[in-house]
Amino acid sequence: MYYSRPLLGVLEKKLNTKEIVILTGMRRVGKTTLLKMIFDKIESKNKVFLDIENPINQKIFEETDYNNIWFNLNSFGINSKEKVFIFLDEVQAKPELVKPIKFLFDHYNVKFFLSGSSSFYLKNLFPESLAGRKVVLELAPLTFQEFLVFKGVNKVFSDKFFDKDKNKNKIESEKLKKLFEEYMDFGGFPQVVLANSIHEKQEALEDIFKSYFEKEVIALSDFRNMSAFRDILLLLLKRAGSKIDILKISSEVGISRETVYSYLSFLESTFFIHLIKPFTTNIDSEIRASKKIYLCDTGIARFIGNAEKGNLLENAVFLNLMKYGKINYYQKRNGAEIDFILQDKSTALEVKSKGTESDYRKLMKTAKELNLKQAFIITKDFSEKKGFIPATEL
Repeated sequence: MYYSRPLLGVLEKKLNTKEIVILTGMRRVGKTTLLKMIFDKIESKNKVFLDIENPINQKIFEETDYNNIWFNLNSFGINSKEKVFIFLDEVQAKPELVKPIKFLFDHYNVKFFLSGSSSFYLKNLFPESLAGRKVVLELAPLTFQEFLVFKGVNKVFSDKFFDKDKNKNKIESEKLKKLFEEYMDFGGFPQVVLANSIHEKQEALEDIFKSYFEKEVIALSDFRNMSAFRDILLLLLKRAGSKIDILKISSEVGISRETVYSYLSFLESTFFIHLIKPFTTNIDSEIRASKKIYLCDTGIARFIGNAEKGNLLENAVFLNLMKYGKINYYQKRNGAEIDFILQDKSTALEVKSKGTESDYRKLMKTAKELNLKQAFIITKDFSEKKGFIPATEL
């Protein structure tokens, strides 16, 4: 059974545009499934879906004269004289495909949909030769809204934080609370969400983490000290929502600061972590200041890193805020702090398990000092008070 995701609508709008569509993201987030859903929506029979990890499918494109590729596609019923839809899954398995893809795109009426892991970026498989020809879309683990769809729960979510606060409902919130706790504890990888038992979910998370380490870290990186990388990775899993202290990490693991920076860059490029900068009007200060770290998935943070509940809650909120645009954090020298600032919405958000009116007043005071228009406390437990939004509404 296929479950719809918001990115499906974005991909549908790309069906008739003149560009190569590349879907990327972490392994196991559902890229192949999403492409198959788009493939099935195309009414034309002049289409083909190929798994490029299959050596037989790789041979289709191994031609000196790229025009001969059409002869190889004849067995799939493909006619090069009409518009063709070609879907190539796991295209990073055959980097040489870039040249024939570019040729066919430039000389024929062909629409390409490609999926691939983060090695797109690390190995620069699609260089400037495709500038203006491609659009890259990232698929992430499920948001809580998507999680509910997978659970068969229908809920309407408002895009505006004011409405989330105004229209919150205690009965509905309490019904969804257990589901949010499951989402927070086990994360949003589709395979994990659909697993029937805690044991199956744990096994799936361990397999996903193992796959990431073997197929991304070991296969793509050229790190000499893999044990140091592993130690830093396990260290970071416990620190979701914390500021990164490069000097402290380098001291704990016994490696140089430059090596720590290279490890963090790799983890961010492979979608395993997210780093957010402090809110400031001074660009130089933003570059110099410490970043905060969040994990790609709370399930991995919990079961692989043994992260604490407070960290999981903040990380879960962060992952659900990403759809609203750029995220920053704020911390004043005297200690005043804001967990998240959404600049595009001029909104300050603080994460609390319960939260008090005192917390809200402090948040409002700091938000006004920063000329932000609105501020809310995001809570795990429901609160009737104005300015408090249940995490289940994100």
